[in-house]
Amino acid sequence: MKKLFFCLSLLISSFVARSQNQYNIIPVPQKLTPLTGEFVWEKTTTIVSTSEFKDVANLLNEQLNLVSGSSKKVIVKEKGLASSAIQFVKNEQLGDEAYTLKASSKQVIIAAKTAKGAFYGVQTLLQLLPTQVFSEAKVEGIKLAIPNCTIEDAPRYVYRGLHLDVGRHFFPVSFVKKYIDLIALHKFNTFHWHLTEDQGWRIEIKKYPKLTQIGSIRKQTIVGRYGSGKYDGKPYGGFYTQEEIKEVVAYAKTKYVNIVPEIEMPGHAQAALAAYPELGCNPDKIYQVHTTWGVSEDVFAPREETFTFLENVLTEVMALFPGQYIHIGGDECPKEQWKESRFCQDLMKREGLKDEHELQSYFIRRIDKFITSKGRKMIGWDEILEGGLSPNATVMSWRGEEGGIAAAKENHDVIMTPGSYLYLDHYQADPKTEPLAIGGFLPLEKVYSYEPAPKELTAEQQKFILGIQANVWTEYMETSNYIEYMVFPRACAVAEVAWSPSASKNYADFTKRLKTHVERLGKLKVNYAKGFLSTK
Repeated sequence: MKKLFFCLSLLISSFVARSQNQYNIIPVPQKLTPLTGEFVWEKTTTIVSTSEFKDVANLLNEQLNLVSGSSKKVIVKEKGLASSAIQFVKNEQLGDEAYTLKASSKQVIIAAKTAKGAFYGVQTLLQLLPTQVFSEAKVEGIKLAIPNCTIEDAPRYVYRGLHLDVGRHFFPVSFVKKYIDLIALHKFNTFHWHLTEDQGWRIEIKKYPKLTQIGSIRKQTIVGRYGSGKYDGKPYGGFYTQEEIKEVVAYAKTKYVNIVPEIEMPGHAQAALAAYPELGCNPDKIYQVHTTWGVSEDVFAPREETFTFLENVLTEVMALFPGQYIHIGGDECPKEQWKESRFCQDLMKREGLKDEHELQSYFIRRIDKFITSKGRKMIGWDEILEGGLSPNATVMSWRGEEGGIAAAKENHDVIMTPGSYLYLDHYQADPKTEPLAIGGFLPLEKVYSYEPAPKELTAEQQKFILGIQANVWTEYMETSNYIEYMVFPRACAVAEVAWSPSASKNYADFTKRLKTHVERLGKLKVNYAKGFLSTK
């Protein structure tokens, strides 16, 4: 009897270990049931899809053809199931981003209500296959086997974002597309593109050509840490043409990623003022694109000419970006120039504004009204709460969670993005062993530990927490390689916090799955940080 019990224990342990090794999916699905056996992609295997999901099916087919050396085509079939096939079917009962996946030895069925849900099913299916499936060329002798299982999956939050600042350092379209690929792989659905800064204006605006002729180029860049006083003496610039923006937006659409553009105001405006100084508080001042990091004192003046300028800029931006959200920044706006401006002080008296914080609220409300009139929604950093929150605004809570909590209590939509958990420009290991970064300390485990639903909110108020976003500020990230190093694998942890049920979070299990997942990142030529691999 003891011998039989021992053998059974070994068998169960073996199955559990095998299950864990086979289902290394990030983010972890809502519900996964392991089954024995596997489905193998053979010469006779086909991909079958309804016409509605054909584009998604083609994405999977192209990758499987690439690594296997096949030249198969997707078969369109509106009804009925096929054997020896990977099949996409419609299920109206599922949520917009939900999917189910059923893998048996005879067939694999991905069901979804929308193409986006089917796309997320494909991301999971690819992670069930050997990591070589992410290769960029044919893999000789590869066995494309999918372990049998049933998966029911849907995201915890509707907004799952990853941000990139291209104002401090500019990155080409090719890298932006790669970044979008990685966003999609991890089931994020939003790319927050931070396009304007004190240090550079990065988007072509036809009505105001000087924004890129002048505002996109700084004469030099600070060397080393902020405050070093040393500069490289080299002009630095770059911007995206409107055609390039359209190209990226179209590409993101194929990966079911919405792009949120950010045009900073009323602060972080020095590059714009270098191009159009009449928009500043001191018309006689000669502005230059900022050459150091930190917050510039130069801000937009709340004149009618400024609002006309910004409305014209936003009109062109909205024509390029079809998503509902337009981000206007609203953060870190020094008030000194407004305090010293006779115009601003007279405006405050006319409008009955008690201080410069209320003047900022006046500024933001004007912009919010314009964006709303165009059928869009405004997002701003949590400083837009100061002086009174604009009626239709969505708040990104970055200075901790307090702003998000306050906004949710006022029935405003909130995206949680607190710096202490979700700023991927912070050090991820001992600074003595790491490349130069802005500061802070945010190891992988702390990112994973984040809980976006504050206990201070009631269940009803928590419904206003739309989701989370990780931010990537690039003062010290000069190359795409360094961005990848800082973002991955920490973004993998963010993805799981945003997508997976909080009850399923388990850091030890996550890191086990991550060891397989980084092999996928390696196939995709991602320069991920490897420090977690040396920890137990």
